[in-house]
Amino acid sequence: MASASKRRPVVLGVDARGPGRLATAWAADEADRRGLPLLMVHAVLRAPAEPRTFAKRHAEELHHDGRQLLDEATALVGERHPGLEVTGTLVDGNPGQVLCRASRQAELVVLGSRRLSRAEEFLSASSVAVPVSAQADCPVVVLREPEPVAQGRPYVVVGVDGSPSSAAAADVAFDLAARRGAALRAVWVWQSPPLARVDEPATVEALRRLLAETTGGHAARYPDVELTREVIRGHPVEELVKASEHALAVVVGRRGHGGFTGMRLGSLPHGLLHHAHCPVVTVPRPPDPPDA
Repeated sequence: MASASKRRPVVLGVDARGPGRLATAWAADEADRRGLPLLMVHAVLRAPAEPRTFAKRHAEELHHDGRQLLDEATALVGERHPGLEVTGTLVDGNPGQVLCRASRQAELVVLGSRRLSRAEEFLSASSVAVPVSAQADCPVVVLREPEPVAQGRPYVVVGVDGSPSSAAAADVAFDLAARRGAALRAVWVWQSPPLARVDEPATVEALRRLLAETTGGHAARYPDVELTREVIRGHPVEELVKASEHALAVVVGRRGHGGFTGMRLGSLPHGLLHHAHCPVVTVPRPPDPPDA
């Protein structure tokens, strides 16, 4: 068995507002569930150039406050999971960049949401949910709503569209559901091209086959996960937001490209980060296979 120091941790981003109880509890529960350490990271954004004495004092205050925030988060985790291995680290740098670097060696990154508008995301240097979800090397969990009240058996939702990124999302979704004793809803949302005639019954039947093919191998590996497959016509963001209303989590793949983080993230996970009713898990696309 690997030593604790060599296990990939669950990383929790702790921001200047303090350790949000929902994100802290989610991250601690997940680390305990997986038998992994919890690494809590607080990044101190470098202040703009000021007279040297003022800048030094300001930096000392930020570091002092950051250590207090990490101590508070450690205490919250200790109350919930006394035996969990927990480390807090204070890092100078842009929070998004710091957490993306931490993701290279992480199992998951967990973030609370500041509920920023799209304009605020673009303008705020401390915005992390979108840039980290867009660029992290591991799945990123963003919590912006209270945990849903269970109605019947708990379930996880995964968005599937036949792409490699959605296959990676299915891997993560099955694992999340299995660890929680939850069911899994695999949802394929399709839109007909504008002004085009579509044979809807034939299209739905073809997509049902593709959905079965995409999830069939996973279902065999997770026989205890109750799986339902749904093909829905509509807007992907709107339909997955509806599906998320009572879900434990909604899981989607990251497909976007480009330098601007919102474009790189892709429109579907970006929309869910703003509107979903449950934690949103964004899964990076798998690396391209090496040339033969």
